Order: sequence, then structure tokens, then C-alpha cells
Amino acid sequence: MASLNVGNLGEYLREQRRNAQLSLRQLAEAAGVSNPYLSQIERGLRKPSAEVLQQVAKALRISAETLYVRAGILDAERDRDEVETRAVILADPSLNERQKQVLLQIYESFRKENGFGAGEPADADGAEQGTDDDDAGSRRTAG
Repeated sequence: MASLNVGNLGEYLREQRRNAQLSLRQLAEAAGVSNPYLSQIERGLRKPSAEVLQQVAKALRISAETLYVRAGILDAERDRDEVETRAVILADPSLNERQKQVLLQIYESFRKENGFGAGEPADADGAEQGTDDDDAGSRRTAG
């Protein structure tokens, strides 16, 4: 437990805050945390809780899961694909918040159905199950 990936998290947060064109004070206020505390997180001096990361992610309009991985809360190797998929869904500006949540619920139910839910993956080549190449889905018509 000697190396916490906190510095990397802080750099990433600073970059995201700057991309969002927010001052440290503005982000702290939007996330409901103190300005000095957020500054310490950005400088790699503090490791925030999952709850604080969720508040900051919401204020920055980015994926909390991405922050969890960077903070070492989620295992990056095991959860990378799921986190990336969730991040893409959450970052899609064409979906409203309700649609994003529904899509994430559907995604999670499919993962559980295929043996990847709240535990370990069933096996890596499970993707071959149930693939219908040309039948129902490869042709779409705009109606």
C-alpha cells in the first residue's frame, strides 16, 4: 500500500478542471468540497473518498468510474473495458441523464447475463455466444 496513485489522479483532475474552464474555487463549490481540500487532491497530498470523487466527477461532468480507477479504488486491468464503456455512455452529449442511466442499467444486466456482473468474468471468449451475423440486427432501416 506504499504507492497510492494519488499524484496521477491530481494531475488528471487538474487537466479536467482546466478543460472545463473552471477555477479551483468554482469546482470546489460545484462539488461541495472545500477549496483547500480540492487543492490538496490536485497536488497529490490527499486521497479522496469514493463519495468525494463522485461529487467532483458530477461537477466536471465526467465518469466517476474513471476517477475511481485513477485513485486506485477500482482495479484498472480487470475493470478497464467496463469503465471505458461506462465513460463513453456518460460522456455522450446526445443523451439526457435519464437515458444514460437506463442505458447503463441495460448494459449491466447484459454483463450479468453473460457472467461478468458483480464478480469475475466467466471466460474471455464468451463473446462468441449468441452472435447472429446477418440475421436480426446487421440491417437497419431508418423508418
